[in-house]
Amino acid sequence: MKKLTLIVFLGIATCTIAQKVTVDKKSEKVKEESADGYSTSLEGKKDDVAASFGRFIKDLGKVKTGIDYQYVEGPALGGTVYSTGVVYAKTEGNEERATVWLGIKSAEWTVNDISLVENQLEKLIYQFGVKFYRDKIQAQIDEAQQAMDAVARQQQRLTSQNKDLTTKLSNNGSEKIRLEKALVLNRLDSLVLFQKIKNNKHDQDSVKKAGEQIKKIIELHKERQRKVN
Repeated sequence: MKKLTLIVFLGIATCTIAQKVTVDKKSEKVKEESADGYSTSLEGKKDDVAASFGRFIKDLGKVKTGIDYQYVEGPALGGTVYSTGVVYAKTEGNEERATVWLGIKSAEWTVNDISLVENQLEKLIYQFGVKFYRDKIQAQIDEAQQAMDAVARQQQRLTSQNKDLTTKLSNNGSEKIRLEKALVLNRLDSLVLFQKIKNNKHDQDSVKKAGEQIKKIIELHKERQRKVN
């Protein structure tokens, strides 16, 4: 229950925070050369953002890894597959925020393609930012749904428990009534048995006296018998 309370508290807190994706034009050094592109800063651990970004750029084509960057050769951008030119990708950050970047080296592209490609990169960075936040929120929705399911199961368990306890209480009341009646009968039986014991003692005394009288009669008869001659 404490965990569910914490989830509810955090859920209410995060629901009040509006996350907005902003894209900035930015140049990065790739293999000691300048590359122009676009970046966005996101709230999230670098490792989480990098993993999500890595999956995102796989849709552009075959991803390869450099020293401190990734790159896509022959990328598919805006419905067009470019046989020449490379798109570079970087992720930097810490445990709280991370910045993702996509860019190109103009020298590796034909002049006519550069403007179109840069526009696509700006869109892609924005799309990734939106996707990252939506996926993050979806994970929170899933967690909240799991918590809701847990609450529903707990509620069902408590409802069933209440039904069982109510039934047991009813049975307990019935048993109490039965025992109270049995106690009354027990008291009556005790009185009857007590009276029977009293009567039995009186009868024993009567029988004992009768026995003593008969014994005296027998002795008298025996005495008369001895006197016969």
